[in-house]
Amino acid sequence: MTGAPDLEQVEQYLIGLQDSVCSALEQVEPVARFIEDAWSYEGGKGGGRSRVLSEGIVIEQGGVNYSRVSGTSLPPSATAHRPELAGRSFHAVGLSLVIHPRNPHVPTSHANVRFFIAEKQDAAPVWWFGGGIDLTPYYPYMEDVIAWHKASRAACEPFGEDIYPRCKKWCDEYFFLKHRNETRGVGGLFFDDLNEWGFERCFAFMRSVGDHYIPAYLPIMQLRKDTPYGKREQDFQRYRRGRYVEFNLIYDRGTLFGLQSGGRTESILMSLPPVAHWRYNWKPAEGSPEDYLYKGFLKPKDWLGD
Repeated sequence: MTGAPDLEQVEQYLIGLQDSVCSALEQVEPVARFIEDAWSYEGGKGGGRSRVLSEGIVIEQGGVNYSRVSGTSLPPSATAHRPELAGRSFHAVGLSLVIHPRNPHVPTSHANVRFFIAEKQDAAPVWWFGGGIDLTPYYPYMEDVIAWHKASRAACEPFGEDIYPRCKKWCDEYFFLKHRNETRGVGGLFFDDLNEWGFERCFAFMRSVGDHYIPAYLPIMQLRKDTPYGKREQDFQRYRRGRYVEFNLIYDRGTLFGLQSGGRTESILMSLPPVAHWRYNWKPAEGSPEDYLYKGFLKPKDWLGD
């Protein structure tokens, strides 16, 4: 590996990314603005700044959370796949965001980029990057999904032809609700435990993923935000948001890490939608747009294939 890990360099990038993402989203939202809430990490050292936008015309609720925290022991969610790191102290810095649009024809989107250093006395520090972007549509627009995956592929192309297929597959497998036998949405990119290329190249890849979020998402939001909709579409959006809640509270590693490490609950759970519904044993009508979403969009697929 080449280059020593530079936590300060990663932190400065993430702070700038939070600023640029919030600024870009506010250009689309005509009324509401992000409100910043600075906080301290009670479970150890550090803290962060959460930015939340609520009750907008285009964005019903969105959160963009930056954090830098340190603790004496990695929580179980961080060592489940790497048990040899159990008991190490840690530094973690990351940016996580979720945007829940008001119009059901605009997908929900999520992005996360993060960096960890795990330390132990008389042992070399272990560091890694992780993150990704993914899209959760409520109504099936094939052109939106293809555009999203083209942007995802573009983020990976400078790092090798095999990177997009690998991270896309990982995303499909990660954002999968096993108890529903369906994906949370149409995927994108996911990666974790990345340190094999050395610090500089791994950091460059994380930046590429973070920098491609706005170019991937904003055109979709701008295209669909004024599409007419009624109560049926809104009810379906709120029903499908229930799946988002289920995934975040049952499977999401970031949520589990935050809660297990004594993080700030309000910032951890800001990813949840403002309104979500559950219905008992509901099924979409055969041949409806909602039915097409289930049959054509909520299974892993090669969106950019022939």
